Amino acid sequence: MTKLFNYIYITATMLALAACHDEPQWDNTAAGNLDALWTIIDEHYCFLDQKGVDWDAAKGKYMAKIKETAGEKGKISQIELFDILAEMLRELDDGHVNLISNFDASRDWVWEEYPENYNERLVNENYLHFDYRRTSGMKYQVIDEGKVGYLRYGSFSSGIGEGNLDAVISYFKDTEGLIIDVRSNGGGYLTNVETLVARFITERLHAGAISHKTGKGHADFSKPYDYYFEPASGRVMYTDKPIIVLANRGSFSATNTFVSIMKSLPQVTVVGDTTGGGCGLPFTAELPIGWSVRFSSAPIYDSDGNLTEWGVDPDIKIDMNNDDIAAGRDPILEKAIELIINYKLN
Repeated sequence: MTKLFNYIYITATMLALAACHDEPQWDNTAAGNLDALWTIIDEHYCFLDQKGVDWDAAKGKYMAKIKETAGEKGKISQIELFDILAEMLRELDDGHVNLISNFDASRDWVWEEYPENYNERLVNENYLHFDYRRTSGMKYQVIDEGKVGYLRYGSFSSGIGEGNLDAVISYFKDTEGLIIDVRSNGGGYLTNVETLVARFITERLHAGAISHKTGKGHADFSKPYDYYFEPASGRVMYTDKPIIVLANRGSFSATNTFVSIMKSLPQVTVVGDTTGGGCGLPFTAELPIGWSVRFSSAPIYDSDGNLTEWGVDPDIKIDMNNDDIAAGRDPILEKAIELIINYKLN
């Protein structure tokens, strides 16, 4: 286990212990569940100060909604309660924050207001010609007359086998550069981020830092602890040619971290749109009613000490509009191909 994931395991354990001890026992009522949810977020969520959320005001606002919804009957349905609690969580404007019941799961996909900047069918049809290889959640092919490698990874929840990755990178050995397309990749496991990044570095890489809550106050955090990635020793590598990473607002959570780390490498250029953000390590707690709440608990910083909760900007910003789609064009992918063909290593 690497230093990063040792730290993540220890952090998760500490948070679990903090959540299990010295917490009040809330009644399983509408007000009791709201109070429980409000307190969990107040004491353990990691971005209240950075986002400027008036969380105290939120409690009064949504307690009043419960009272108003109950009305003279003095009752509130589970669906009504769920909707009120989910609305309170949306005050955080965080895609990592979800309320999960047996009948619904709330979400706050903050990137929905932006251009999608990705059309899978268009790429498959007009650039891959429905001819590509697939393994370990990846699809890949050599395009542009054999000059450019294209690797699509749709979810960091899809495990990457080291042997599979050896085969994929070997397939690109004669290319002039590699495109890694993580547009609309909603995230997954940081272990897969490390596995993939390790194929593109030649020496130990300072990937970033993580801190954890040390108390119940909004600003009670440990000092950030640096974490590092090591090169994939003895494996097939791709380190001496240009790499273009394609991102959009749907590149969230672990993908956001991947783009941040890759952007720090000298041979990498990020093209497309700002990522969707989501740099907090998620944690889950339970309400008296039995529903769970998932939220950002430990901030992850980039190698320069910056939070990327609000996304990682591309090196080259390009949008894809409806006219492009109608014409069967992906200007983001085409820019990546152009950069590789015209690239000169320093």
